[in-house]
Amino acid sequence: MSKKSLDLAKKDLEHIWHPCTQMKDYEKLPLIPIKKGKGVYLYDYNGNKYIDSISSWWVNIFGHSNKYINKKLKNQVDSLEHVILTCFTHKPIVKLSKRLVEITPKGLEKVFYADNGSSAVEVALKMSYQYHKNRGETRPYFLSLQNGYHGETIGALSVSDVGLYKDTFKHILLKTLQAPVPKNQSENAAKEAALKLEVVLKEYSHEISGFILEPLLQCAGGMHMYAPLYLKLARKLCSKYRVHLIADEIASGFGRTGTMFGVNQANITPDFMTLSKGLTGGYLPLSCTLTTNAIYDTFYGDYNEQKAFLHSHSFTGNPLCCSVANATLDIFEKDDIINKNRKKSAYISKKLKIFKELKNVENTRELGMVSAIDIKGYKPEERVGLKVFDYALKYGVFLRPLGNVVYFMPPYIITYKEIDKMMDVAYEAIKSLQ
Repeated sequence: MSKKSLDLAKKDLEHIWHPCTQMKDYEKLPLIPIKKGKGVYLYDYNGNKYIDSISSWWVNIFGHSNKYINKKLKNQVDSLEHVILTCFTHKPIVKLSKRLVEITPKGLEKVFYADNGSSAVEVALKMSYQYHKNRGETRPYFLSLQNGYHGETIGALSVSDVGLYKDTFKHILLKTLQAPVPKNQSENAAKEAALKLEVVLKEYSHEISGFILEPLLQCAGGMHMYAPLYLKLARKLCSKYRVHLIADEIASGFGRTGTMFGVNQANITPDFMTLSKGLTGGYLPLSCTLTTNAIYDTFYGDYNEQKAFLHSHSFTGNPLCCSVANATLDIFEKDDIINKNRKKSAYISKKLKIFKELKNVENTRELGMVSAIDIKGYKPEERVGLKVFDYALKYGVFLRPLGNVVYFMPPYIITYKEIDKMMDVAYEAIKSLQ
């Protein structure tokens, strides 16, 4: 590493506590200061470049330093950087809200803004609970899928089921119930899981406010995937037992699963939908929760009725964030991104087949612009994911496995040549473990 890199890394560790990290790891795995990003690449201070194969935590869907988004952001800076949304509004948020209602499932008509995915989930949970309360019911439970992940604030963590994040805080979490997730992407698995879902709903429906799930793709849960049929069946059951269906599209939304949103593949409308990550193309923190007019109306009334939804964030509806979100939607529209992604997805699927030749690969799967590989034969303490990360980085590819799961969620602008390098390096990294 250059002197500049070493100096930055040293100063970083003096004060910065990094997320999802055992800080002691940095004694053996040095931090890599990044100087700039452009397209699918991250550049360090030593002149090395790395393909960002996970879109920097699944957010930079159009790569880094996108010219069009840059331009729109710079234009907005010169006119309005921020204004309180409680008693004011502005053009970027009005435009964005209309567009979000137009591209999301029919019936979602109201948009409430926050600043990150976990907060959007908190909004959905609180709205769902207060909806029932405004109607004279107290429903203290939320239902979620086993192996699911919805964020790391208290409410979002409560409805999650990934022990690595949740177990430490189990004594301070909300009351929740879990239903089995479909075992795989088959329709039989979807039907079996739906039968078990109805058992839970039948027993506890009068105490459950909402059922939250990640449509088709459980990202932090090892990139587990399941069939759209489950969403159709869950929608019917939630309607039958008067429980809200909350679709957490924070990671699966904006084209990642092969359609604009995961629920599109089941042709359903949830009662709530949460969005973030790709919403701003990875530029700025913004999230939102969409819901129906029927739910909105239960909060509408005179001041003394105490029906209002009293939830706020300082940077709610920030104009800069809304401007880059509008720019992101512009790119979807003018560049026919969804159809282009389908061609790249098919190409990645063909490339994925070669991994099955490796003796230490147990399973491969793909969904839209997501593909994953399970490595077998290693104990957690061997940390094979870290070995894959280290190997790939030396050859110019940034991978960040989830335990023994190596996955790809690249920016949509990735070229076929860059796909080749990304997957070839991953193949050699996994092969080297043998």
